[in-house]
Amino acid sequence: MSIAMEYLSKQRYDEIAAELKHLINEVYPKVTEDLAEMSAQGDRSDNAGYREARRIQGKTISRIRFLQRILEHSRVIDTDALPKDTVCLLSRVEFTNLATNTRMKFQIVSPHEMDLEAGKISLKSPIGAALMGRKVGEIAEARVPSGLLRLRIESITLD
Repeated sequence: MSIAMEYLSKQRYDEIAAELKHLINEVYPKVTEDLAEMSAQGDRSDNAGYREARRIQGKTISRIRFLQRILEHSRVIDTDALPKDTVCLLSRVEFTNLATNTRMKFQIVSPHEMDLEAGKISLKSPIGAALMGRKVGEIAEARVPSGLLRLRIESITLD
């Protein structure tokens, strides 16, 4: 199975690296210590503390591996190389839903950075994918569960 290359902002790459470092250097040693302590209490088959410590250890290892895979298959985006007049990764796009005349503004990000509350949508979402490669004034059509959205691009900025 090959994993596709993901592109991340420098900020998100650093956040993932910091979480990974925290898990490896602080959380995992504590989990291992707790497991050893529960194991020393005798019969493991009847030891709820031991089972819980094993569950936490498994979750921690799984998260560490997941974050390692993200970093292994990610590259930080060189924002200087991105087009300023075309919707691309990290673009902030203001657009109007032509059916409701509602204006919205989102930043297009990788799936690992998506955060609707912060105004960040994935380039792989229906709206994100429809906006990619478009210019100001163009109409993008996004197929969403409620139907087809027609979106007019009002502005594109790149931080």
